[in-house]
Amino acid sequence: MEINPAVTFKHDRTVMFAKRPKVLIVGAGLGGLTLGMLLHKADIPFEIYERVFEAKPFGAAMFFNCTTANLFKQCGIYDEFVALGKYISAIKVCNEDRELEFSMDFEGHDDMYGANGYILSRPQIYELLLRQIPREHIHFGKKVLTMDQGGNGVLVRFSDGTEAEGDILVGADGAYSAVLCLVGQTNPLTLDEFPDLALEKSQLINFIGTDKMYSWSTSTTAQNTICWDCTLFLNEETSKDNDAFRNSEWGQEAAQAMCEDIKDFPVISGGDKILTIQDLIDRSPKELISKVMLEEKIFKTWYNCRTVLMGDACHKFNPAGGVGGSNAMHDAIVLANRINGLPFHPVSKEIEAAFKAYKKERIEWVGRAFDNSRAFVTMVGQSPSSRITRYILKHTPPWAMRRLERRQFTHRPQVSFLPLAEDNGTVKTAPQPSLAIKTPVEAENPTVTQIV
Repeated sequence: MEINPAVTFKHDRTVMFAKRPKVLIVGAGLGGLTLGMLLHKADIPFEIYERVFEAKPFGAAMFFNCTTANLFKQCGIYDEFVALGKYISAIKVCNEDRELEFSMDFEGHDDMYGANGYILSRPQIYELLLRQIPREHIHFGKKVLTMDQGGNGVLVRFSDGTEAEGDILVGADGAYSAVLCLVGQTNPLTLDEFPDLALEKSQLINFIGTDKMYSWSTSTTAQNTICWDCTLFLNEETSKDNDAFRNSEWGQEAAQAMCEDIKDFPVISGGDKILTIQDLIDRSPKELISKVMLEEKIFKTWYNCRTVLMGDACHKFNPAGGVGGSNAMHDAIVLANRINGLPFHPVSKEIEAAFKAYKKERIEWVGRAFDNSRAFVTMVGQSPSSRITRYILKHTPPWAMRRLERRQFTHRPQVSFLPLAEDNGTVKTAPQPSLAIKTPVEAENPTVTQIV
């Protein structure tokens, strides 16, 4: 297909076969898979292209709560999600002496917001989403070299010499940047090794270093594994030292040196044994230990013509904040609603208008999540503002914490073209503009003349 940005034509939908726009998704991460799952349910043609040759989700812990529960319910996977996850009622913050500093509690969220929060490992949620999409729609080993777009479509060229044509291009592959994070997941452990695994609720414990620019955490899962992570907060000088790693992918190759640096950091098992991160490293398969560079940033440009970004490609959150995955899914919900509402044979101006509305709907919530993530990251740091933040959180009364929570948990988006999930939370959901968008009906599309 030849892409000509200056193409001019008359667009008469009364004489054209009803055709939904074909969507090309670059990136098979959580956001890309969620969008693919929703487009499949909307019967909108799509293909997903991933540059790695096989799916290798690494062992990070993922926290999902009421903000994604309605999505899972609408897609018929909520019960499986709950079965895979482990209910979490609090985040504990401890010091290097394994003493509890304070706890942030989530009890009562089921009544207030309609759903509880659960901890899952990233491989578990990844495989759950992957099972919802016919495998013939996912193509691995497809590294994008170039793309062209214009009035008559998009054309993507891959490094293996193949091409793909479509009407819309979604960039969901993220961008690599500048906070070092090591993540891992152990094999299933015995209760003798880690007694906290016997507790019904997931034990999510964050540790604050006394005199080091690290924070680390452990989470117990329903599969009797421990998901663990350690984040190094880079300053200007150490960021330069790690520039060689900046453009690498998640992988175990770069992890060994960081494992050496953090091996003596203490962890809490729930028993009398004195354990460190080295004990978790020894019990973790090498393929589930990975080092990655991340950063916090919201990009100004989210779309252009027939191309739109989502997830890490347009907003990146520090992993310590725990909101990256859920916000990528929120993007997918709104973007799917907007794409589903496009008329048959949409022209580029109609597509770009939908993308503009998508960004307008998402940007405020992304900003709130970004602020919450930054506050959490500051809390586990070593600066004077970090100590002040911890003091404030430790002494904030429960009623004030509930008020802060509502800024995040009133956002419980749903898919407009699937039966709505019943939301019984006593705290009502915030307005969602894209929920009012209807699926186009062929008979209702009048003759349209567009010049592109």
